[in-house]
Amino acid sequence: MTAERFDPASADQRWQRAWDEAQSFRADDTSARPRSYVLEMFPYPSGRIHIGHVRNYTMGDVLARAKKMQGYEVLHPMGWDAFGMPAENAAMEKGVHPGGWTRDNIANMKAQLKRLGFALDWSRELATCDPEYYGHEQALFLDLYAAGLVYRKESAVNWDPVDMTVLANEQVIDGRGWRSGALVEKRKLNQWFLKITQFADDLLEGLGSLDKWPEKVRLMQENWIGKSQGLRCTFRFVDSADGIEVFTTRPDTMFGASFVAIAADHPVAQQMAETVPELAAFIAECKQGGTTAAELETAEKKGFNTGLSVEHPLKPAWHLPVYVANFVLMDYGTGAVFGCPAHDQRDLDFARKYELPVTRVVADGDETGSAFDSDEAYTGPGRIVNSDWLDGMDIEAAKAAVIARAAHEGWGEGTTVWRLRDWGVSRQRYWGTPIPFIHCAACGVVPVPKDQLPVTLPEDVSFDVPGNPLLRHPTWKHVDCPSCGGKAERETDTLDTFVDSSWYFLRFASQPADRPFDPEVIKQWLPVEQYIGGIEHAILHLLYARFWTRALAHIGLIDVQEPFGSLFTQGMVTHETYSRVDPANGQPVFFSPADIERGADSAVLKADGAPVEIGRVIKMSKSKKNVVDPDDIIAQYGADAVRWFMLSDSPPERDLPWSEAGIEGCARFVQRLWRLFRQYDAAATGEDKALDRKRDQTVHAVGQDIASLGFNKAVARIYELTGAVEKAAPSASRSAAIRVLLLLAAPMMPHLAEEAWAAIGGEGLIADAAWPPVDPALLVEDEVTIAIQVLGKLRDTITVPKGMPREEIEALALASDKVQRALDGKAVKKVIVVPDRLVNLVA
Repeated sequence: MTAERFDPASADQRWQRAWDEAQSFRADDTSARPRSYVLEMFPYPSGRIHIGHVRNYTMGDVLARAKKMQGYEVLHPMGWDAFGMPAENAAMEKGVHPGGWTRDNIANMKAQLKRLGFALDWSRELATCDPEYYGHEQALFLDLYAAGLVYRKESAVNWDPVDMTVLANEQVIDGRGWRSGALVEKRKLNQWFLKITQFADDLLEGLGSLDKWPEKVRLMQENWIGKSQGLRCTFRFVDSADGIEVFTTRPDTMFGASFVAIAADHPVAQQMAETVPELAAFIAECKQGGTTAAELETAEKKGFNTGLSVEHPLKPAWHLPVYVANFVLMDYGTGAVFGCPAHDQRDLDFARKYELPVTRVVADGDETGSAFDSDEAYTGPGRIVNSDWLDGMDIEAAKAAVIARAAHEGWGEGTTVWRLRDWGVSRQRYWGTPIPFIHCAACGVVPVPKDQLPVTLPEDVSFDVPGNPLLRHPTWKHVDCPSCGGKAERETDTLDTFVDSSWYFLRFASQPADRPFDPEVIKQWLPVEQYIGGIEHAILHLLYARFWTRALAHIGLIDVQEPFGSLFTQGMVTHETYSRVDPANGQPVFFSPADIERGADSAVLKADGAPVEIGRVIKMSKSKKNVVDPDDIIAQYGADAVRWFMLSDSPPERDLPWSEAGIEGCARFVQRLWRLFRQYDAAATGEDKALDRKRDQTVHAVGQDIASLGFNKAVARIYELTGAVEKAAPSASRSAAIRVLLLLAAPMMPHLAEEAWAAIGGEGLIADAAWPPVDPALLVEDEVTIAIQVLGKLRDTITVPKGMPREEIEALALASDKVQRALDGKAVKKVIVVPDRLVNLVA
């Protein structure tokens, strides 16, 4: 090794070409090795890889490389979640086609990933916007339809009047569309649905088997599925046989009821609105509100008194007013609730606003009076009070008692409801998977025959006006009915992009041309051994992927229930912000870190030398411009320094603050290792047992750390072994330790490792090398360090063989010069020896 410094500018490209030419990371479906499927959530091709991506993919890459070295056949693929609104927005803003914009971005981002040297099987690359991918998705959708798991119905939706599309609840922020910012409306449209509720119980129970998932993710899914045991009962209208059916999870609080509230689209409300203009206006106002659970909790509670009254089921002479309320949803329970204000915050806010009674019926402690004066509802445990025959019962006993009486008297029954709703997958946009159905006036809705798949998107579309271009296309939607041959029209809605990402991991594993996948190959690779991605996907993507896998198993296409065996949610990469207040409008203007000259306690803009304000360290975002471009950092420091920084310091589940000093330190360590590798001497002789032990213990521990994704721990151990090797005298043991360091560094700093491996005469590519073996005997400590105390104060330490007899330890302790100085001639009266730990001399 002649070069004094490692040159990443040349080495990175050279070894990346070598891996490509050797197809080093191409997974072999026929291999007899044990399988390991490592997968990071695939990115949306926005145009640039950001540092958050780099951290995510570096973690997966280190695991995949280490698994390969440890003898596994590794599948580590990459692709692109390529459909969605951003491409259409770009088409409208820039006058480009979404397909061209997307594919240009894919090319840019793929080049960035390659510059980082990730061990990816590019032979399996896919983009969800490719017809060969979404054509198979259409076939699977038709299979689910044939099995009764896909249906179409009229449904209330969140409608963005600017983007002219349906939004999922999670895409409605403070009542506005997440991209357009327009006030969202509630509309009724014919929509396509996947019957996820059929699997609700199974999805909930399955969480118990996912012991390698973060507990917080499992809890989030459990809450989203939302299994509730309760009472379905009827509050009859006064002087009528008809009534309002109500579902409640708190039948124990029925004696605290003060009103019944129904949804704005409840049949009773809709019928009344036909003759009551004020109610019609209120219902129109409700349609402008948000629909997410969080928004319903935080929005101002509003109601319209219908003038109707209902009888209380337990005391028919007790009449309750009926309101139309903006916080009740028609698609949860029955679309009607009874309000118990003292023990539900939403009901309490409503009751205070409309001056309705508030009665305490659950007591915690000595406060049992019926009057409830607090502005905070009591929702904790306690016993029932002010509730006639329920008084004195605990909550669960009271629930059971009310349900039993309702069933006996015939006005209600115990039942289970779910927060989970069927998955509406229709989207009124162009850039998505066409839904493979045809509408015929004579035959109704007809599936597209599979031999006509894929139904591809037309290229000649216009985005001059908002809305779905497929609706306006002059020819694409006009087809003959496959059933009767008459004139018909294609479905112009496209699929929610969450459908695309609900099975991509299956297509990565198996890619036959004539079908979505081969079930026998799927069985070899699935479930994914390690899935890595952001916590923001904890609910929808992961829940939908779990459902899709179950649905395909249900219809016999695969033999897998859970798609992801182990899940890891990494922390974000953060950076401080730089800004100035614009005097014209008083708003902050943000600047990129690349435009800033940073001092110890201050920062200035390079363009004018004037100071900028240094803001908090927060998640990197385009809006705050606190984003670091990986290309700039790679060009300056090399890919390995960037990778090493991603793994250092912070535990991978925590946020990682980006710092210039940190990346510079990593670059220095790359050069430090290079200098050490240059000292490898295959002809060296001599033995260093302590270094041998340190070497093998480090190999063992680093392997465990990588397997558990404790990358920062592995990094610390490599630093420690590096220091030990640097201090050691030349010997065969030292050269062996240098070679081991090379192999340990290979998954983390692969370019440096390949360069050094070639220089020391290593066989082949280090990417194909085996993980270093360990001697089990060296993993057991055979020496211990014993503390020597005089009158309880530490005076010296000695290192001795483990298990040394007490007499020998005592003799060594008394022979210590430091101990003799501490004794200062005094006679030792007593010697206390704790084997393998300490000696205490009492003088």
